[in-house]
Amino acid sequence: MPKKFQKFLVGLLFFLSVTGVSYLAATALFPKATPRWNQAAPKVESSENKEIIHYTAVGDSLTEGIGDVTQQGGFVHLLASDLQEKYNFNAITEDNYGVSGDRSDQIIKRLKKDEELTKCLAKADFITVTVGGNDLMKAFQSNFFNLTVETFDKPMEQYQENLVELFELIRNENPQAPIYVLGIYNPYYVNFPEITDLQTIFDNWNIATQEVVRDVKNSYFIPINELLYQGIDGNMGIDVQETPEGKDGSFTLNDALYDGDSFHPNNLGYQIMANAVKEKLIETENQWVLKGKE
Repeated sequence: MPKKFQKFLVGLLFFLSVTGVSYLAATALFPKATPRWNQAAPKVESSENKEIIHYTAVGDSLTEGIGDVTQQGGFVHLLASDLQEKYNFNAITEDNYGVSGDRSDQIIKRLKKDEELTKCLAKADFITVTVGGNDLMKAFQSNFFNLTVETFDKPMEQYQENLVELFELIRNENPQAPIYVLGIYNPYYVNFPEITDLQTIFDNWNIATQEVVRDVKNSYFIPINELLYQGIDGNMGIDVQETPEGKDGSFTLNDALYDGDSFHPNNLGYQIMANAVKEKLIETENQWVLKGKE
């Protein structure tokens, strides 16, 4: 095993041991986000635009909003608020079906069993999906002491098969609404920037997602790694935490991530995500804003 990967494994093992406890605490502290209804007094002036927008979000902890200290639903709530401000709709409904820890296969199970979720998907004007991070973490854990870039080829193939089924299930409920799929980011970069293979693994996983998304009608892949992996404006290294063992166990905090686990976005990180999705929504507004686009 290359020395640089040995160093990464030691550091990652420590990092996971710390963030694992923090993550469990975070999931206990931050309950699942619930659907919200954003009201605005003025009515939409354009007769061509819908007056009420139905937004359904499906996915993992990034959709649920773990790390959002306001407990309002992370980027999902921020996105809905930003769109309300820009378009001045009568209302936007937010149906947040994010479940922390869910892999692609677990999201598929929910799509098959949760009748409320399928109803919300059916009436959605647009849909966002966060998926892939937990699939990749499972691949890390399953091959922890034998990590190479090639190690992830087989898990990635299974992941792509799951994505095909996932999007087929969504399209069965709603054939037309645009789907905006967020990529994943490397939360370990600030501590292991020299491990280029690690970033390659995250990049390959995003490419795998993008390959599936481009074959789904009216669907768009939104990369977020470059927006988050180095911190806000690339301002990594604003704080350093040391282990009892001293310097060798120290790790640097990414200021776009939640201090509680250094894994999920914080409120600023979620705003960055919301901005990225909003930009694509504005670019494709004719697919979800105009009347007749049901």
